[in-house]
Amino acid sequence: MKYTQLGRTGLKVSRLVLGTMNFGPQTDEPTSHGILDAALDAGLNFVDTANVYGWGENKGRTEEIIGTWFAQGGGRREKTVLATKVYGSMSREGETWPNEDRLSALNIRRAVEASLKRLQTDHIDLYQFHHIDRRTPFEEIWQAVDVLIQQGKILYAGSSNFPGYKIAQANETAARRGMVGLVSEQCLYNLAERRAEMEVIPTAQEYGLGVIPWSPLHGGLLGGVIKKEVEGGRRASGRSADALANSSVRAQVQAYEDLLEKHGLEPGEAALAWLLTRPGVTGPIVGPRTAEQLDSALRALELELSEDVLAGLDEIFPGPGPSPEAFAW
Repeated sequence: MKYTQLGRTGLKVSRLVLGTMNFGPQTDEPTSHGILDAALDAGLNFVDTANVYGWGENKGRTEEIIGTWFAQGGGRREKTVLATKVYGSMSREGETWPNEDRLSALNIRRAVEASLKRLQTDHIDLYQFHHIDRRTPFEEIWQAVDVLIQQGKILYAGSSNFPGYKIAQANETAARRGMVGLVSEQCLYNLAERRAEMEVIPTAQEYGLGVIPWSPLHGGLLGGVIKKEVEGGRRASGRSADALANSSVRAQVQAYEDLLEKHGLEPGEAALAWLLTRPGVTGPIVGPRTAEQLDSALRALELELSEDVLAGLDEIFPGPGPSPEAFAW
């Protein structure tokens, strides 16, 4: 396993992040525990979740699965860098009540306590804001975070789905309070969706945040979806099916798969390996539903993409260009 620092912190994390969103809704508890064990055995020490995972009437279920895994002992918690998130409503359907979502000091306090209980741990290593809160000032957010850090309940704070200007605003406010501020940004970033390169990633680099891309295969679109259709009759679904309905996108994905086939590379592994070459990226989030999918993701760590492949990928999926030159002089 390869490790790196999380942004400007002294924290060492694996270059792949184990995403757990499928644990509960698509992957049962025993299989989830098996994936967690296999990841830890491979040296993958960075586990990401969120309080709302489990979804619907089962919000919090994913954290509970991780908690029962920690409870087995064997150094599982001690070896894991644990990240979770706060923002979404934890109310059950028909039971909506004020102050059970967003980033008020009250909700942050309640959400941390609930996550700690579900996760069966006394602290969260990286506590992430799942979305911007346009109603709550950063002064209030950082006051709540400062208390939790002093209590030892969280160690670091991170953001997710923040625009560049909000990262700057958050960290300038933290600096005025003498706080470390955000240390990571979790954003949508992959070969097919490179808008984060325009503002978010440069801002993260400027402020020393580690970038943690989610959806590195763009909902399966970059995982060899056309080849799977042809060879196995497995049709695309969800976001990738919607995208492939566009003829220009389908042609782009076909060119991508043809390029990688020419070089003997698996599309999903190549897409992860590409992200690992990008400036500012700590590690992409992989969300395996099976042990085999985890093995494939781990192989991406050993994959070295040639200059020819990198150039070909840039030609097929050109980025937005540097800011502000991409939209100005």
